[in-house]
Amino acid sequence: MPRGRYSLHDPHDHTPLGEEHFHCAPGPSGWRYVSQTTGPGGDHRGSLDLAVDALGRPIRLEANAASWQVRGAAIDGVTWVRTDPTGTEATEGNVAAPGFTGTSPAFLIATARLLRLTPGAPATRIRLVALTDPVLAPRTVDQAWALRSRAEHPTDSGPLVVDEYRVTALDTGEVHTVHIAGDVVLSAPGIELEHLETPPSTFTDSEDFEDFGDFGAPEA
Repeated sequence: MPRGRYSLHDPHDHTPLGEEHFHCAPGPSGWRYVSQTTGPGGDHRGSLDLAVDALGRPIRLEANAASWQVRGAAIDGVTWVRTDPTGTEATEGNVAAPGFTGTSPAFLIATARLLRLTPGAPATRIRLVALTDPVLAPRTVDQAWALRSRAEHPTDSGPLVVDEYRVTALDTGEVHTVHIAGDVVLSAPGIELEHLETPPSTFTDSEDFEDFGDFGAPEA
């Protein structure tokens, strides 16, 4: 069960935005990721609980930020309910898209699982619902993903397979590089892996997933 900490920063001017403390693991439905986000001063900023099935589709999403909450799942595309800070109003949404995205590294892992790309193959286009900061406002985005390379790196705990993705935002033309090892993001725009207690989990499509067990939110 990988457990660790990402540092978050503005991808353009590198202003520190805080940290995301996480743990994740394969489970009976596919994969689950739980995290708490803190600001630069250590103040609590939000949380995420994302579970995807063996194909990478979101079977449960609960995101919290600035007292806003979004709950969603893959139903007729993706469907979600966004609740305001007072808890008195809720807005429903639905988009013909296979998944969600946002600032958390969890969404990069989930998208990579959805696409199952082959190294060197042409880029694949995908439509996602982005939960944008700071209040989880939903916005539909189109991206193109290509798996540029897959390389094996020796480590003290054994070989580590690292995938390098090229991700293009189709509305702006911005191109980013994302490095993923198993179910951990090593680096991405605005994201750096600062600490990891155990090696990444390796996805094996034919494996029998272990029970998630006690998988509460980690302490920030």
